[in-house]
Amino acid sequence: QVQLVESGGGLVQAGDSLRLSCAASGRTFSNRAMGWFRQAPGKEREFAAGRSGSSTYYADSVKGRFTISRDNAKNTVYLQMNSLKPEDTAVYYCAAARGYYTSNSYLRRDSYDYWGQGTQVTVSS
Repeated sequence: QVQLVESGGGLVQAGDSLRLSCAASGRTFSNRAMGWFRQAPGKEREFAAGRSGSSTYYADSVKGRFTISRDNAKNTVYLQMNSLKPEDTAVYYCAAARGYYTSNSYLRRDSYDYWGQGTQVTVSS
């Protein structure tokens, strides 16, 4: 059974940092792109960051503050979040794409076929 399990969320103050982890089990994802999405209350789930091979992709709202990385030996993807803002408050989801990204496929939720359960990140002002 394939599982993606996120961890590392929590309550922090504006300006703080957090590192989210996404541990994959059940199969290897080294040949797939991996992404992080987030969903704030009352809003649609949106792309935050993605990694396909050695290429990384970021939403404009997080560029320069978030970094996505992966450790294929551990089958784990990370999202380092620095200089957090109250508007970063959301449930963060890890997702495995069907393969490597093509064009702007990293933006589309239907490019991903495995999702984690989400981890809450709350940033207070």
